[in-house]
Amino acid sequence: MDLRDDARALSGELVRLRRALHRIPETGLELPRTQEAVLAELDGLPLEVSTGAGLSSVTAVLRGAAPGPVVLLRGDMDALPVAERLGLDFAADNGRMHACGHDLHTSMLTGAAKLLSAHRDRLAGDVVFMFQPGEEGYDGARHMLVEGVLEAAGRRPVAAYALHVLSAGQPSGVFGARGGPMMSASNVLRVTVRGVGGHGSMPHRAKDPVQAACAMVTALQAWITRSFDVFDPVILSVGTFHAGTQQNVIPESAVFEATVRSFSEAAQARVKDGTVEVCRGVAAAHEVAVDAEFVETYPVTVNDAAEAEFVAHTVREALGEERFAARRNPLPASEDFSRVLDEVPGVMMMLGAPPAGADPERTANNHSPLAEFDDAVLADGAAVYAELAVRRLAKGDEGRRGEGVKG
Repeated sequence: MDLRDDARALSGELVRLRRALHRIPETGLELPRTQEAVLAELDGLPLEVSTGAGLSSVTAVLRGAAPGPVVLLRGDMDALPVAERLGLDFAADNGRMHACGHDLHTSMLTGAAKLLSAHRDRLAGDVVFMFQPGEEGYDGARHMLVEGVLEAAGRRPVAAYALHVLSAGQPSGVFGARGGPMMSASNVLRVTVRGVGGHGSMPHRAKDPVQAACAMVTALQAWITRSFDVFDPVILSVGTFHAGTQQNVIPESAVFEATVRSFSEAAQARVKDGTVEVCRGVAAAHEVAVDAEFVETYPVTVNDAAEAEFVAHTVREALGEERFAARRNPLPASEDFSRVLDEVPGVMMMLGAPPAGADPERTANNHSPLAEFDDAVLADGAAVYAELAVRRLAKGDEGRRGEGVKG
């Protein structure tokens, strides 16, 4: 079967769907209009379709003509609370934006469902299509796991695949992946420092929480650079810092929050305890109280090494040698597809999608109100999803390492 030619024939439909989704961005776990659009696209296909109970997810199962294993393909559907500034004729106007390209992911996955449905008679096994809300900070993958997406076909998948488009940093149409850590764990450090307020002219009669909180920020950076191997890095960036109401008043409290990224379980465990202890130590030195909370959000996204090789071979054979570039380093962004890869061997791959003709090193990054994606990648994205499913089913249970084993 020539899935690439079939995908090209679907290109117009995929562009139409992507632009329709781009106009109606929704955030979080409840995406009623997006879910409705996906269900309409799947209607009439030979799929067993179900929707989530606690979130606007869609799970569709395609039964192959012959018995075999199960492969899962995932596409996330949610947008971001970003006001779009692109000025496109299909731009959103509701203060939200598909600034991370999930409208492309959803369109590609519906395309793959159509491609594989058309060739159902040649499939030896089943395919689960996982349309997921709430990737952007709502842990939608975990919710879908709890609701049974891995058991949707009656047997757990032997492999799972997802892709993510990039508006910068990778040439358009080029896929990339690596075995091992692919994306970082994501965590939040929340700190509230409580001191004694007073007059700004007499700081010795107060316990200044601002000074203590500032010392914590610098102490955390110093502790990380002197405590972690540069080849197993940790990144801490303070994104919010709030204190005070007037320039001559020492406030009662100061609050800051930081994102903390790591690339191994060992670093994750150490940074979890260490950041809290650093804040407590600085608070003691400044004679103030502190509440420091380390909140784990998404774990490290770990690609299975054998599956990463399989993805590279598949893309190169299906699209051409130049269409796959092995990634030397992981990305410091995070993904809740890590939840799936903790259960099923598989791969998160990247697909460059900056505007045609643009220098990918100079285009706006994902999450920017100016992030722009090239519709030309849609057909090949759908084709790669479908190729991976067909070829992995053809391999049967080969290489399966067992249920519940981390990728």
